[in-house]
This record gives sequence, C-alpha cells and structure tokens, in this order.
Amino acid sequence: MKLEGKIAIVTGASSGIGAGIAKALAAEGATVVVNYATSKAGAESVVQAIEAAGGKAVAVQADMSKAGDVARLFDTVHAGYGKLDVLVNNAGVAVFEMVADMTEDAFHRQFNINVLGYFLAIREAVKHFGDSGGSIVNISSILSTDPYLASSVYAATKGAVDTMTFALARELGPRKIRVNSILPGHTNTPATDGNFAGELGVRLISGTPLGRFGEPEDIAPVAVFLASEDARWVTGESLRAAGGVRGVGY
Repeated sequence: MKLEGKIAIVTGASSGIGAGIAKALAAEGATVVVNYATSKAGAESVVQAIEAAGGKAVAVQADMSKAGDVARLFDTVHAGYGKLDVLVNNAGVAVFEMVADMTEDAFHRQFNINVLGYFLAIREAVKHFGDSGGSIVNISSILSTDPYLASSVYAATKGAVDTMTFALARELGPRKIRVNSILPGHTNTPATDGNFAGELGVRLISGTPLGRFGEPEDIAPVAVFLASEDARWVTGESLRAAGGVRGVGY
C-alpha cells in the first residue's frame, strides 16, 4: 500500500487512462477524487469499481479549463479531507486536423484544456500541499516529441506540458513538490476507439517493439510510481510509457 492515507485528485478520470490511474492509486491505498467534466455516469462507474475493490473514491464535477470550477474542485477536496498529496493532470482533448482545416475554436479548446487546465490545477494544488510536499503527475504524449500528420496543435499542447513540467519542478522543488510527466504511446481508450483500425493500426503495431497497443493499465503503474515515495528523488522528468516506440511508430 504505497499510497495509504494519501489524498489524490485525478482529472479527466471518468474513462480511459484517467480511470485506470484512479483505480491504481486507490488500489495502493489512496483516497481518490475522480474528476469529470460531463460524464457523471462514467465517473460514478469508476468510483463504484474502486469501492467494490475495497478502495475509497468520490466523483467531483469540474471543467478544468475554467478557473472557478477548478477552485471549487480543490475547495471541495480541502473541505472533505483537509489536505492533498497527489495531483494527476489527465483531462484533455485532441483534434487531429491539417492546419488548413484547424479552426481557432479548436485551437483554443485544446490549449485551454490541455495546457491552461493543467496550470490552473497546479496553481490550486500548491495551495493545499502540506509541509511534506506532494507529487504532480502530468499526462503528456509521445506526440510532444514525435508529432505525426495532422497533430500539430495537439502535439504543441503536449510539448507545452513537458516544458511546464520541467520549469515547475525547478520552481516547486524547494517546497518538496515533485513534478513529472508521463508520455503514453498509442493507447486503447474510448477516445481513440476506431483511430487504430485497419492499415494504420497494423503500421503502428509494427513500429512498436513490444508488439501491441498500450492499455490504461500499462500507464497506471507509472503514475503510481511517480506519486509514491519510490520516486522521491525523481522530479522534472518526462517518462515514456510507449512500448518502445520511437518516432511516430510506423
């Protein structure tokens, strides 16, 4: 029970990688706040799964791109638990379009959720971490370093996340707050359902040394490690969890 007694927030945790991380943190003893923007049913399903396995969790709605919602989320956690130990920034959106087709609304939506949302959550989290510090885990993507066709804006948001991770590790280190990011590779989630079908899927798998797509359960243990004392000497790092993919994977 590496996280027994810890309080953790996982944003965008109603499905996919966020849900997998929430369940893994709870399995290691953390009380997990399962954040969601719109899918209340999905978040409640994650909470039920955690409780059925003997863990503790609660679902809290908040749009992570809105400062008022973010402040309310953290105030709710403080009122209920009086502290915070772990923040996993996972809420995100991806729009894969060529630059000629990318609208300003799609551009701003991705930056508002994927970058501003992370910043707003971190700004609130540092107010609630105690004297012993805390751990921030930002979910990035291998596209931050290896973007492929039609991913320019999404990849740019993840590049910003990695840069922010390194900068904040320096800034917050003196307060014993560690900041790291995880770069998942091609991972099966509801958000990617259908994206890996056909010839593209064959090419992606052929470019993955471990020979398959990732699953949320492959990413979750990395988050547990970074959240725990096992990673007490790890900060400012961007860890790839991509089955060995280098480049775009095909």
